Order: sequence, then structure tokens, then C-alpha cells
Amino acid sequence: MTPGTARLALFTGAALNSAVIATTSTVAALVAVDVLGRAWGGVPGTAAVVGTGLGALLVTALTHRAGTGTALRIGYLASALGAAAGAVAVPLGHIPLLVAAMLLIGLGNAAAQLSRYAAAELVPARRRGVAIGLIVWAGTVGAVGGPLLLLPTARLAEAVGRPALSGAFLLSVPAGLLAALAVSGLRTARRPRTGRGVPVRTVLGSPAGRDGLAVMVTGQVVMAAVMTSVPVQLHLHHHGLDVVGAVLAAHTLGMFVLSPLTGRLVDRLGPGRVMVLGLGTLLASTVVAASGALVPQAVGLFALGYGWNLCFVGGSASLAVGLPAEQRTDVEGSVEAVVWVSAAAGTLTSTVVLALAGWSALTLAAGALVVVPALLVLVDRRQTQPRRAGSPAETRR
Repeated sequence: MTPGTARLALFTGAALNSAVIATTSTVAALVAVDVLGRAWGGVPGTAAVVGTGLGALLVTALTHRAGTGTALRIGYLASALGAAAGAVAVPLGHIPLLVAAMLLIGLGNAAAQLSRYAAAELVPARRRGVAIGLIVWAGTVGAVGGPLLLLPTARLAEAVGRPALSGAFLLSVPAGLLAALAVSGLRTARRPRTGRGVPVRTVLGSPAGRDGLAVMVTGQVVMAAVMTSVPVQLHLHHHGLDVVGAVLAAHTLGMFVLSPLTGRLVDRLGPGRVMVLGLGTLLASTVVAASGALVPQAVGLFALGYGWNLCFVGGSASLAVGLPAEQRTDVEGSVEAVVWVSAAAGTLTSTVVLALAGWSALTLAAGALVVVPALLVLVDRRQTQPRRAGSPAETRR
């Protein structure tokens, strides 16, 4: 398989699986609210986030043992199995089975997320920002199209005698299988471990690792906290699935559609500047969305999505460019796990905060989280730039 064909396979798998995670996480939150009450709407989403974190470690380990292609296939097959379990759980209102289903779907999401690093390895270092951005951009196809299919799939499910909310899970079963099929021709050598892994102090001791980790964790927590509560907040205000789908489509459009632009910004300006820009965009977006009115909320959620994108692509490039080759696979997998497990806290507590304090308090509190990582990146940039003054390519960090 040529590098171009391999990138297409990675793109297709990530696009299909993004539809799975976007639709099922939305519907699972609504099922949990209907069965357990509004404060528990974040439970299935938290399971998906935890599954992604654990899946990052599993996919990384499989990459070492069997190669990238096999690791991604297993992740996508787990996602299809989770969707099938969710289609069974929804009619029964069986929350434990639904949580287990979202855990498996999270494993597939981990495979999709880590595929961006596989794409980065196929190009020279100077083009890795664009390569990462293109794989993240694959999420546009499913993450924007998926929510828009919520109402049609609900009607289709009802037409065949199934509950409306099971439609998203029924759609996700073939999507997960097709994602596994897309990467079935990907042949990559396994990556044997060169040692016992990379110590945490090594990651935190490197500006590239420290800044990438801090910014990606913050971006994921802020985005997860707000996004998890959006369908619940709209549902409680008696908006239908068409409105829920449209607002989430605006958010996911912001998350993915400008990824190629973000990749070019990383390659031109350096990951550091892009990460700072992302944190600032996150803060502004939460202020706009805090009003709760439908139009400002949709605009704010689009900006929230792009702020996350800047943090995600910038942080990923910081790891892909700024770390030694022998450390990358372990560090990327470990950072991915930390990012998603940290986001689980935001996902789980978001609907609790929404129930106790309201939408505005939730969004403003989430936005305030960007202050500390922004200061960290700025301090690291100031400390490293003088030592790199002789190297134009590196001063862009």
C-alpha cells in the first residue's frame, strides 16, 4: 500500500467512526436522562470517554505487537460491537448495558484518534501538521453528518417497530464494520518497544510533551463538559431531535471542518502559537454560549469546536515534532489516555453542574479552565526561544 493509499484508508476509517461516536453519545445521554433524571445524563458519555482513554493504551500495545493496521481494525470492530449492544440496551432502558456499549464505542474512538499519529509518520516532519489536520478533518464527514441523521434514523427505527432513540445505534453497527474494512489493507510493521516505556518525568520535563499534554487535556475537558450538556439542556427546553441535531452539527463542524487550515498554521507558526490561539478561542466561545439563547449558543458551540481543534492539532503536532522518534508511540498513547480519562471528569460532572447551577454557570466555569495552561505555554515559549534563536524552524514552536 502506497503512503497516499494508506492516508486514504486512515481518513476513511476515522470519518466513519466519527459518525458512530457523534450519534451514539448524543442519544445515550437522552436515554440516561429519561431513565435516571437530568443529573445522570453524562454517565454514558463518561463511559465512552473512559473507553477512549483505556483504548488508547490498548491500541498502543497492539501497535507494538501486531502493527498499526491490526490495532485499528480491532478498535473499529469493538465500536461496531458496542453499537449492537446499544441497540439492544435502548429498548430495554438498560443503563448498565448502555454504559458497557459506550465503553466499547470508546475503544473504537481511540483507534480513530490515534490514526492521526500514524498519518504523521508517513510524511516528513515539516508536513506533519498538515497530515494530522487532514485526519482530524475526516471527522467532519461523520461528526457533522451524524447528528443531522438523528431524526431520519429515529423515524426509520420507528418504522421497523423499534424505539426512536435506537436508530442511531442501528446506523452505527455497519459504520463501525465499514471502518474496520477500510483499514483492512493497511499493512504496517509492528513497533517493538525499545525499553520499558517512557517515564512520566521525561514527558513533563520536555516543553513539547508538557505543553502538548496540558493543552490537549484542557481542550478536551472544556469541550466535553459543554458538549455533553448541550443535548440535555435543549431536551429539557423541549426542543426536538431536529434542533438538537442542528446545534450539535454546528459544534462538530467547528471541531473538524477547518482542520486543514489548522495544520497549515501549525507548520507555519509552530505548535506553541496555535495552542495559545486555541485556548483563547475556547474562552471566548464559552462566554458567547453562556447566554443560552439558541443562536448565540450555536455560534458559541461552533467556536468551541474550533478552539478544541486548535488545541488538539497543535498539541498533537507538539508531540509528533518535538519528541525523539523512539519515544513517540509510547508518549502519544499515554498522553491520549490521560487526555480522555481527564475529560471523563468533565463529562461526568457537567450534567450535575447543569442541574444544580444552570447552563451559564457551567459554560463560564469551563472557560475559566484555560488560564493555567495558557500561562504554562507562554512561559515555556519565553524560556525556550532565546536558546533557539539560531534556528528559524525551531523558533516557530
